[in-house]
Amino acid sequence: MADVPIMTTAAEKPIEQGPLEHGGDLEALRHRYPEAPRPWIDLSTGINPVPYSVGDLPAEVWSRLPSRAAEGALLAAAARRYGVGGDAAIVAAPGTQALIQLLPRLRPRSKVAIVGRTYAEHEFCWRREGHAVCVATGLAATDGADVVVIVNPDNPTGRLVPADALRAVKAPLLVVDEAFIDLLPARASLAGGLPGNTVVLRSFGKTYGLAGVRLGFAIASPDLAERLRGALGPWAVSGPALEIGRRALADDSWLDATARRLAADGEKLDTLLRAAGCTVLGGTTLFRLAEHGEVLRVADALARHGIHIRTFTDRPTLLRFGLPANDEEFARLAGALQVPQNV
Repeated sequence: MADVPIMTTAAEKPIEQGPLEHGGDLEALRHRYPEAPRPWIDLSTGINPVPYSVGDLPAEVWSRLPSRAAEGALLAAAARRYGVGGDAAIVAAPGTQALIQLLPRLRPRSKVAIVGRTYAEHEFCWRREGHAVCVATGLAATDGADVVVIVNPDNPTGRLVPADALRAVKAPLLVVDEAFIDLLPARASLAGGLPGNTVVLRSFGKTYGLAGVRLGFAIASPDLAERLRGALGPWAVSGPALEIGRRALADDSWLDATARRLAADGEKLDTLLRAAGCTVLGGTTLFRLAEHGEVLRVADALARHGIHIRTFTDRPTLLRFGLPANDEEFARLAGALQVPQNV
C-alpha cells in the first residue's frame, strides 16, 4: 500500500459514553405517534423480516448448562457455512456486539483506523478503551495504524472492498466485520483464506432473522481465538442458541430460497423508493440506503402510517430502509410514500 497518512474526520472527537442510537427500538415512536396503525412495520434494521423457523427445542437445552458437545456441533456447522479453512479457529459469542466490545480490551493502547463512516459501535468501543481512534477515508488512508477496522460490506452504504485489497493490509491487526456478507459469493469473504493478522466477525441473527437469539462468531488465528474464548468465559452462548444456530446454519435449502426471495424483494424496494423521489445510493441484500431532500417529512409521514425507518442525525439527507416482509407490508409502504401500488 502507498505511504499515505491517516485521514481523519470530525468523528475523531471524543464520544459521549452514553448508549449509541440504533434502529429497532419502537417504544419512543409508539408514544410519539399513538394514533399510528398497528402493528408497526419496523424497517429501521437490517434484519431479515422472514425469520428461520426454529421448530420445537428439546427440553434439556433450557434446563441444562450448555455442553461442549453442543458448542462443538454449532462451531462445525458455522465453519462449514462460512468456509473456514486452513489454520483458522472459530469462536461463538452471544452476538457480534460482544466481540466488538471485547477486541479493544485485548490490545494495548493502539492507533486505530476505522474505514468509515460506518457502524458506530466500532469507533465507540475502541475509543472507550483509551485507544487513539481516527476515521479513515479508505484503506489507502490507514497506513501507520496498529489496528484497521472495516465493515465489509459496509453498513449503511453497502460498499464492498475486494478480499485481495483487504489481504494487502499490513497492520498488526485487521478487524473485518462481515455482518452482511452471508448472501454474497464465498470469494467476497476472508473466512476461507484468513490472513494471520485478521479477525473476521460473522453475525447469525441478521440473515436468519433471529437477532434475539444473540449469536455471532469470530474467525481468527488460534492464539487470538483462545484469548477471545477466555475473555468470554464459560457458557457464553445459551443452550437454545447453540441448537437453533446449528440447525439454521446446516439448512442449505432454506438459505438458497431466502437468497432468491431477498434479491427479488430488494429490486421491488428499489423501484418503490425511486418512484417516491428517493435516490438509491447503495445497500446490501438486507437493506437499502437512499437519499431524499426532505428526510424529516418522509420519516414523519411513514411514522404516521406505523412504519419505522432509519434516519441519521449526522447525515440529514439519508434514510435506510430494511425490507418489508410480505406484499401487505409493501402495500402499506407504497401507500405511506404515496406511490401507486402497480409501480
